[in-house]
Amino acid sequence: MARFAQTPKGGVAKGGAAAGPRTEPFLPGRPARPYRRVLLLVETSLASGRDILRGIARYVRERGDWALFHEPRGLDVQAPSWLADWEGDGIIARVQSPLLGRAVRATGLPAVDVLGLVPAAGLPLVHVDDRAIARMAVEHLYERGFRHFGFYGLTEENWSLRRRDFFCQRVHELGGTVSVCEQPRHDGDTARWTERERELLSWITSLPKPAGVMVCSDQRGLQFLEACRQAGVSVPDELAVLGVDNDDALCEIAFPPLSSVWPAHQRVGYEAAALLDRLMAGSTPPAEPVLVPPIGVVTRRSTDVLAIPDRSLARALQVIREQACRGLSVDDVAAAAGLSRSVLQRRFRAQLGRTVHQAILDVRIRRACQLLRETDLPIPEVAEQSGFKHQEYLGAVLKKRLGKTPAQIRREAEVRPQPPTTLSRTDRPGHTPSQD
Repeated sequence: MARFAQTPKGGVAKGGAAAGPRTEPFLPGRPARPYRRVLLLVETSLASGRDILRGIARYVRERGDWALFHEPRGLDVQAPSWLADWEGDGIIARVQSPLLGRAVRATGLPAVDVLGLVPAAGLPLVHVDDRAIARMAVEHLYERGFRHFGFYGLTEENWSLRRRDFFCQRVHELGGTVSVCEQPRHDGDTARWTERERELLSWITSLPKPAGVMVCSDQRGLQFLEACRQAGVSVPDELAVLGVDNDDALCEIAFPPLSSVWPAHQRVGYEAAALLDRLMAGSTPPAEPVLVPPIGVVTRRSTDVLAIPDRSLARALQVIREQACRGLSVDDVAAAAGLSRSVLQRRFRAQLGRTVHQAILDVRIRRACQLLRETDLPIPEVAEQSGFKHQEYLGAVLKKRLGKTPAQIRREAEVRPQPPTTLSRTDRPGHTPSQD
């Protein structure tokens, strides 16, 4: 049964059911029950913040009797005036400024940061894995044939800088070329904003075409797509554009709809709540941040393209993406591409650095991981739907390629966000997101 209370400023607190240090009556006439009072300083203006709140709520439903205190806020809102006098047991916060970090530390309560913008705050951190996000973005674009890449990000934002560095590192590992454009957030100065628009248009025009571009976030993705229109650059034919956050509303109103890396913000919330529970029980804070890997790439029109000058090879890759999980063989691919098996294999190795069979297996592995993480299908059915003859073969392949069993992959995705309601053609069965 849920528990509600008022925050000092009139927000609503909600709790679910674990033992804690405080005891207050649930309802008049009812016996007192212990529960922990946890303050959530997490914004509701962004999809990432709302997903973090959902993950926290799931942990409370499953594991603990907490009263959750929260009031709607934006990311740039400072610490509430009543924080110093609040009587609680723990805090989960998106610490976006040194001032808020100091205010949270000053309470003396166990606290967990779920943003990471202020490392000097010295709070335990649970965060999305920016390295894994950047590598996933590169591989999504690389498997579509791009060998020229761009990164558009924010200056002075550590998460964007990390994504830039890891993106460039992975591109160089794959032998590609990369160009970077970074700008500060809009500060309201119209003249400076106009100049930055000109800089962005110039950079877009200068990129070699075709190229795959990672934008640091979906919010910036909409701005980038508008700049492409102003520059007369076609998306995805000349530039394929990939955002981060999978903010479904923003991605769907974009033109064209924006593909996006889907970070596991719900799991960030869940893991943050689990960590706070341990801290409130007296555990020592972890020495390193807890990093949560992304779920996958949700493909929409902005990357629904194959950047392969060799049209026969492009056709082969398209067939593999669409049919790999349906018993596709190398001979089937060769026939669809209009090439002999030997010629197809030579072109694959020369232009993509892998065999046709490896390309087919990559798609099947990604599909299997998607089903394990996002569904409760029995493992034999997962094997069948992802193109493996039996679950033993699936298990052997996953262990060899990923170092994990199907059961381990499923357990890691304990907090499963609901999949987007609208997926592009390439995300339906047979068209899977980039490798997790």
